[in-house]
Amino acid sequence: MDLHQYIIAIKEKLSDSSIVSLIDIVDERVLLSRGYFRARLTLTNTDFLEIAESFAIQNDQLITLDYRYQWMDASKQVLKKRWDSVKHFPGLPNFPHHIHIGSESNVEPGQCRNIVEFMEFVESELS
Repeated sequence: MDLHQYIIAIKEKLSDSSIVSLIDIVDERVLLSRGYFRARLTLTNTDFLEIAESFAIQNDQLITLDYRYQWMDASKQVLKKRWDSVKHFPGLPNFPHHIHIGSESNVEPGQCRNIVEFMEFVESELS
């Protein structure tokens, strides 16, 4: 899979998802060996989900470089969860991957997921 194919796969996953009612693609780009995708989603339960991922091809494999997936209530005022790879909790297992649950200060270890994998996870959470 190349970077353009991955962006197509993301769009297909979002448009085929039973939990997504509205998709607003904010940014998508491929520059040399790196790519970026960002979208704002309204879920069928009216929650808001913003997804952003930087990715690359290394040794013929697609890898996630950085990501931020933020799930909020419909008002976009109440954080439900945010998964990200910002390097600000070095003491956590699986650093830098972590999850903010309900607030910025409630942080747990996380794991790296690309957008397609993450959407499959959220679909299972909501079913």
